[in-house]
Amino acid sequence: MIPTPPLAACTPETLFEAIYDDLKQMAHQRLRRGHALTLLDTTALVHETWFRLSARLGLLQQDRQHFFAYAAQAMRSVVVDAVRERAALRRGGDAVHMTLDTQLPATGGDEQVLRVHEALLDLETLDPRLARVVELRYFVGLDEVEAAEAMGVSRRTLQRDWSKARALLWEALQ
Repeated sequence: MIPTPPLAACTPETLFEAIYDDLKQMAHQRLRRGHALTLLDTTALVHETWFRLSARLGLLQQDRQHFFAYAAQAMRSVVVDAVRERAALRRGGDAVHMTLDTQLPATGGDEQVLRVHEALLDLETLDPRLARVVELRYFVGLDEVEAAEAMGVSRRTLQRDWSKARALLWEALQ
């Protein structure tokens, strides 16, 4: 994923080239899981995420774990902002949007994304690590192995955290 040289040795251009495919895969997984947004496609999500990442690039060039943790947060905020923008009445959020996209319609809808985001904010105050697991699994779409690697924990630890986070979010969403 991230190039073998340290991130600090990369210029913003070479870093973008090195991680573009990884960010695109993360975005594709996010949108493929049935949460496609009519305002975002994979490329738009990657570019908006990179725009947010590049503003803090100096702080992020520590290691792969820190970089992808922030990338997950940036991608989450892009998705949530897109949902909010679509719902805004001043932008015709109540109008029926038609798209030429051939993907299946989103399941769960925008309201679910916003409800999970708000519940996740509450979860962050209780346990930041559980919130990060949800970001990586739900908002980015990483599988258990990828999320465990990004967090620097074992797969079993991630499975326990994921189960606990889902239980807490279930309670918060009821």
